[in-house]
Amino acid sequence: MGKYTRQQWLTLIVFAIADFCSAVCVSLQAPFYPMMAESKGATPTQYGFVFGIFELTVFIVSPIYGNYLNRIGPKFMFNAGIFTTASTCIMFGFLDRINNTTAFIGLSFAIRIVEAMGNSGFLTASFSIIAKEFPDNVGATFASLETCFGLGMIVGPTLGGALFELGGYTLPFVTLGIMLLGAASLTYCILPSYSSEFKGDAPSEGNMLSLVKIPAIGLAAYAIIASSVSIGFLQATLEPHLRPLELSPFQMGLMFVLNGATYGLFAPLWGWLCDKCINPRIVVIFGAFVVTTSFILIGPAPFLPIPTTLPICIIALVLHGTGFGAELVATFTSAHRDAVANGFPDDIQTYGLVSGLWTSTFALGAFIGPSAAGALFDWIGFSWATVFVVALHLIVALSFGIHMCCTKKKVSSGLYTKIHESLAQNDPEKASLLGGKKNSIISITDSSYFSGVSDSSEEYYVY
Repeated sequence: MGKYTRQQWLTLIVFAIADFCSAVCVSLQAPFYPMMAESKGATPTQYGFVFGIFELTVFIVSPIYGNYLNRIGPKFMFNAGIFTTASTCIMFGFLDRINNTTAFIGLSFAIRIVEAMGNSGFLTASFSIIAKEFPDNVGATFASLETCFGLGMIVGPTLGGALFELGGYTLPFVTLGIMLLGAASLTYCILPSYSSEFKGDAPSEGNMLSLVKIPAIGLAAYAIIASSVSIGFLQATLEPHLRPLELSPFQMGLMFVLNGATYGLFAPLWGWLCDKCINPRIVVIFGAFVVTTSFILIGPAPFLPIPTTLPICIIALVLHGTGFGAELVATFTSAHRDAVANGFPDDIQTYGLVSGLWTSTFALGAFIGPSAAGALFDWIGFSWATVFVVALHLIVALSFGIHMCCTKKKVSSGLYTKIHESLAQNDPEKASLLGGKKNSIISITDSSYFSGVSDSSEEYYVY
């Protein structure tokens, strides 16, 4: 990082501010919106879909933005996305003036859809700008900004709950929306125009469908969906579940912090373990079992004869942050290696393709989570509804375990996958994945060489 130019440092700083403020605006309503919606006559099913529609929109529009990024221009898309997110955040703060249930829910849907379109454009453009500004440190820079986004997701519910307690429903949205508008102005002034630089980019040689057809990546996509389902599930139903404990809005906001704070604390550890010590699939399996345990406790599960208490809920949320962090970090770490090991070129296009898959599948799970949670909460109650998340993560652990057993003894196919001169030649982190020096032929006869992440054992020629 000491070698970063002034422009790189400025880009990193404004991205960090924008990521943090955007995450705060997206997450701040979780502690008090369900209560407000119910006061207007809405059911858990209805306001669960209000949370879920945001992620469904991201899932749909992200690939479209990616296709038209060169024409629109990354700087314009980035700034327009932040401005849209900030404006809709402020608009969301005036929904308490509407007393008609249908109008309240309808406008909630409309505003969240537009907010999601802005947030998706901002995220899509930011990754491309990162790839251009930090070609030798794409992974490290992406992880740093994800930390800022994670901090925003942590601060959002807490700050939102505190401002709601201080000044009512409108104050949190207006205050934080104005902060994000300030971040948008800052990025507009500091970021250079990248339009001419992106016009020369070659089209990707692969597509998302061919990526998902790789068994290891298909399983990783399912694990990401299951992880984000668990997050969305709690976002929509944790507040009504904890309501009998009679917590204040600020205290309720702190409960939403627990899993996010634990995720932020342990995410670097999971990344280091996946890079240096442990097969990422083992980390995914471990994370799946930890998430399963957390949902058995927080229900508590129907077969556990224990009451819902604050200490048990705190322990369960800490376990959840630990488990879903292990799943998310391990799947992101291994997916790019699996793509390269199965014939995709080790370049920015593949990195962007994998990142797009990760973003889309995460958004899909984050839509399914609150939507299913609201319906199940209405139908069978919170305790039985948690069994749905438990089943999803048991399938993750079982499928990854079977896949590891099936691929462990594969022998070399005798094929050569050419890895062209790319980021891997300049990035020590990626070069270590290829495991050799320039001008050498590496014969790999055991898939464990790639920390168990390759579906097929092949020979690789590194130029």
